[in-house]
Amino acid sequence: MARSIVLRQLTGSAKSRAQLAQKLADRNVPDDAATTVLDRYEELGLVDDAEFARMWVRSRVEYRHLGRSALRRELTLKGVDRDTVADALADVSDEQEYEGALALVRRKVTAADRSLLASADGDRHRVVRRLVSMLARKGYPPGTAFRAVSEVLGADDDASGFAPED
Repeated sequence: MARSIVLRQLTGSAKSRAQLAQKLADRNVPDDAATTVLDRYEELGLVDDAEFARMWVRSRVEYRHLGRSALRRELTLKGVDRDTVADALADVSDEQEYEGALALVRRKVTAADRSLLASADGDRHRVVRRLVSMLARKGYPPGTAFRAVSEVLGADDDASGFAPED
């Protein structure tokens, strides 16, 4: 029974060992049986938290443009240990993170935002704050967020006036 539950879970998408253990617990599989099955599948390479974390990071950076902080949070919630998370995040370069921030800002800036930028300073600051806040929620550090917003909004924008001192 435990084997079929794990195989069914892995068929849909990759899962961490902790996620699979939780599914087995939810189905009232005894702990010793769950551990035996998970250990065996780990030996076979079907359950591999390091590979799961690397794939998760690659996918989320490419398609969702998440920053390292958000990726760390997601993997931790999925039960991946701290060292494995750190190893997976080491594959994300500063340049990749910055490119992801740029892509998000470019996608979010609308024609209405551009017209606000041409108007009073208060509106300009509001657009900058909104975009930087969005990037913060996506896991980007403040320096990267302000740099990306400044680049997308143009050199004449005074977004750097909001940037924290590094």
